[in-house]
Amino acid sequence: MNASIHRRHGALEDELVAAVHDLAKAAQNADGVEPLGEQTTLDVGSDGADHVLVADGSLDAYGQLGPEHSGTRTAELVVAPGSRGAGLGGRVLAALLDIAQAQDAPVRVWAHGTLAPAAALARRAGLTAVRELWRMTVDLDPGAEAPDSSPGWAAAGLPPGVRLRPFRTGDEDALLAVNGAAFARHPEQGGMTRADLDARRAEPWFHATDLALAVRRHEVLGFAWTKVTPPLGELYVLGVAPAAQGRGLGRALTAAAVQHLRHRGCTRAVLFTEADNTPAVRTYRAAGFTVDRSDTQFAPQ
Repeated sequence: MNASIHRRHGALEDELVAAVHDLAKAAQNADGVEPLGEQTTLDVGSDGADHVLVADGSLDAYGQLGPEHSGTRTAELVVAPGSRGAGLGGRVLAALLDIAQAQDAPVRVWAHGTLAPAAALARRAGLTAVRELWRMTVDLDPGAEAPDSSPGWAAAGLPPGVRLRPFRTGDEDALLAVNGAAFARHPEQGGMTRADLDARRAEPWFHATDLALAVRRHEVLGFAWTKVTPPLGELYVLGVAPAAQGRGLGRALTAAAVQHLRHRGCTRAVLFTEADNTPAVRTYRAAGFTVDRSDTQFAPQ
């Protein structure tokens, strides 16, 4: 293949952004799993990302070294289904690692779905698995609730004095504070900024009624954020302030989120969690969730 490789820094032009999205969609249709995570997809248009593009007329492969989060940069890549077997993945990965090395930046590489070709590519590049993320799912009974476009939130088992209410403008700082504390050791979620929050609120799937805060008087103790794209619903983020943990709030928020997704007409719920987060996994299993996919993060030895 006579494809040329290009390195770019900063936001890509709209035409290239669309080409990357089309490439990722084609790969997802072929593999059954999205090759680029949500943050990477958003960062295609980010000023802080580095990009590697391989093109021979059309875009054959794409790789991204995302902006630094918590001292680390995340790399992801995708090769067009019709352009595989020609070594493009290895060339893109080598370029991404070269950029990271030149900048003396620690790098982590995601393999979504831990597909065999991706895992083999990582091993050939001398990378080793350092982290595992599980996708967990549960089927919802479509007849249990009549779909409602804007239902309220309710939960049994909330700690005394705690109630749920939908997110509203003005809650941003409180939400970010709880998120930062709850995910202080999480390399991506814990670093969510106001800009990150605003970017997600600008997405077509965002509705304030799908994000509930657990409050006592005027203090935000936790939140359950759902993403509704029927028939699928995602428990997008669930966070509990450290001072409110261990009192059943996480369990109550999980149940409320599942009920909310059912009420919104979703027939299947999904979530992502660290494989070694034993308390969270235990809570989700108790709610009926089971593991149906594993994503692996690799790093240089």
